[in-house]
Amino acid sequence: MGTTPDLVLDPSLRDWVLFPILLVMILVGVLRHYVTILLQSPPKQKDVLAIREQQVLNRAANLRANGKYIPVSSFESRKGFLIQALKEGKFLKDPDAVKNKDQPKPPSNPLTDPNGMDNMMNMLKGNMVMFVPQTLLMSWINFFFSGFILMKLPFPLTIRFKSILQSGVATKDLDVRWVSSMSWYFLNLFGLRSVYDIILGSNNSANGSAMDMAGVNPAMMTQGLQPGQDIYKMHLSEAENIELAMHQYLLDDIEDRILAKYQ
Repeated sequence: MGTTPDLVLDPSLRDWVLFPILLVMILVGVLRHYVTILLQSPPKQKDVLAIREQQVLNRAANLRANGKYIPVSSFESRKGFLIQALKEGKFLKDPDAVKNKDQPKPPSNPLTDPNGMDNMMNMLKGNMVMFVPQTLLMSWINFFFSGFILMKLPFPLTIRFKSILQSGVATKDLDVRWVSSMSWYFLNLFGLRSVYDIILGSNNSANGSAMDMAGVNPAMMTQGLQPGQDIYKMHLSEAENIELAMHQYLLDDIEDRILAKYQ
């Protein structure tokens, strides 16, 4: 039984199919990056009161975690102030939450939240910018270059790679190292990240990462409450945590410890 003869590719396939697909995908990625920037909504100014009621929780947590670096008098002063302020709701955006603490809070509707609607629109824009160009590119390659064999990899591969590298080519006897036009498209789709990083920088939207596909800019993400959370109950819980916090000053007997260490 004879061996399968090796293929001889026309050099025009390299010049008119292989390189054009690579160049078009790079240009589409660069265009996607700038379109994503143009479609991003400008960051809205956050509510100062909403930020304050969140930051006081961080302040209390920092006191519990780093209280050992301040003297006992300073720790007790901050502890007493935060406990009283958290229990009385002095930092709440809605002061009536203290009076209505026993009433169940109605579930929030994300469709009526302006921030939620903005996030949904950003997700829609990001998905559109990601999927529309990819659909057009796949249609272009399927229409003009369907079934084309473009290149041969210089290293051996197992038979499991055949379905990955020879998509659109229904030939069982073909060597697994040959790459079809559609497989070349997918290899470029997932392998051009480093090229985009060189051209556009590390923080780019060209590679269609999960954050970019969702159209979410990390600088625009708000640190608000999740639906169903009661901020006043969170304040009361943090006040209880501070009450239970024990203080041990880190610099107590520091002179004796240093002298004992270097004797």
